[in-house]
Formats: sequence, C-alpha cells, structure tokens
Amino acid sequence: MTLNHLNLTVTDPIETSAFLAKYFRLQPAGGNAGMQMLRDDGGMVLTLMKARPDDGRVNEGPEGGGRAEGPEGGMNSTRPEGGAKAERLKGVRYPSSFHIGFIQPSPARVDEINKQLRDDGFNVDAPAHLHGSWTFYFQAPGGFTVEVLG
Repeated sequence: MTLNHLNLTVTDPIETSAFLAKYFRLQPAGGNAGMQMLRDDGGMVLTLMKARPDDGRVNEGPEGGGRAEGPEGGMNSTRPEGGAKAERLKGVRYPSSFHIGFIQPSPARVDEINKQLRDDGFNVDAPAHLHGSWTFYFQAPGGFTVEVLG
C-alpha cells in the first residue's frame, strides 16, 4: 500500500506552498488561494487547504483565557476591539506533537537547510542528535511544525 496524499489546513496556502517548494523541493501542482497542491519525488500529493474560522478560534479577553486586541490592534488591552466578547482566527491549531518530517540524505544537508532558514530570517534552533537522527524542528508558515532530519 502507498500513501498517495495528505491534506494540511494552513493559514495561507500560497505562502505555505512557496515555502515548501523553496526549502524542501516539493513541486507545485496547481491550485488557487484556497487550495494548493504539491508533489514529492515519489508522487505523493500534499494538499494545503485554507483554514476556516472554526479551525483555529481562540476566545479573546479574560473570560476565554486568550489574548485580546485593543482598538489599535495591540496586545495590551483586556477586551477586543468594539468592547464585545469576540473570537478571532489566530491560526490553525494542531496538537502539540503534530509535525511533518523531511528526511535528508545526510546530516550536512540538514545543516544546509537549517542555515538557509536562519539566513532567511526564520527562528530555528541548531540541529541536534535526537532519537537517533541529526534533526531540528521549527514552526513553518501555515501553522504546523516541520522536522528536518538526516
């Protein structure tokens, strides 16, 4: 049996598609602002679907435990703009252990990707030996975690 596709819900399919194509050499296979498709070397299709408001709502204000934005959009206010209890899409909320992994042919390639991400302004930790691999994890555009290992 072969896994032929996987669907991820993301905040911006176009941005996430461009990111995955640039750093992990996935091949764009069409789409639009609401859905993008990519293919890997083995033919597996990764679809990226735009998140809907109910995919990542966080209650704002002290009652909901979330952070509330004030009229200027800052994070110092205790109530959302307009003074009413509100919900706002903050991003996709995956479980804390959810991630996708990209196996690289060598630890040197892991280091190259890590350096490229850092040089491009991404907040990534240096690779380390974890679970028998040379690896690092980081938050990708779109709201999910990526593991790079070799």
